[in-house]
This record gives sequence, structure tokens and C-alpha cells, in this order.
Amino acid sequence: MKLYGIPNCNTVKKARDWFTQHDIKVDFHDFKKHGLSAEIAQNWLAQLEWERLVNRSGLTWRGLDEKRKQQVCDADQALALMLEKTSVIKRPLLEHEGKLLHIGFDAAAYSQLFKL
Repeated sequence: MKLYGIPNCNTVKKARDWFTQHDIKVDFHDFKKHGLSAEIAQNWLAQLEWERLVNRSGLTWRGLDEKRKQQVCDADQALALMLEKTSVIKRPLLEHEGKLLHIGFDAAAYSQLFKL
């Protein structure tokens, strides 16, 4: 089980705290320290449409110029942006053996996922 995100993100903090409180071991992949491989991002894009992976309401997206935003209109452009600016990815992402289990944090959804 792996959780992807950045440590100073409040939603990531909530997810990590939830796992700690429920004594569930997850490996944490810090985008800022470890980046993101094209292979992993392509795998996610094969499972979900790019619109669900790119956080278009976050600060990183809002900080892009309009031309760059308009360029992100398909999975290929989303991949390029996700690799360039990992902070634009919705987070946290919970993955197990390459399969995306959940995006974002929702205590009820996590409880259901882990049958708690």
C-alpha cells in the first residue's frame, strides 16, 4: 500500500493521521523528495480520466498562465504537466500494486475500503 502526496498538504496530513490512528502501514511517497515517474503517472491515467487527477481548483493550477491551462486538454498534456508540477495532482492518492484505490481523503471511504 502506498500513499502519494506532499507532506505539508492538509489533506495528506489527515490521511496519514487516519492510517496512524487505525494502525495501518502505508508507504508514503513524497512528490517533493522523490518526484513522479512517467510510468506511474501513465498507469494512473490509464485507470482514470485526466480531469480527475489534475486539481484544477488548487493553487498550482491557479498559478499557471492561461495559455498553459488551455494546453492541458488531453491525457498527454496532463501527463506533461503532472510530471513538471507534481503539486497539480489531486492528493493524496492511495495505490496498491499499481491500482488506484482512492483519490483525496474521506474517512468514511477509507473505513469502507479497509472494512473498519
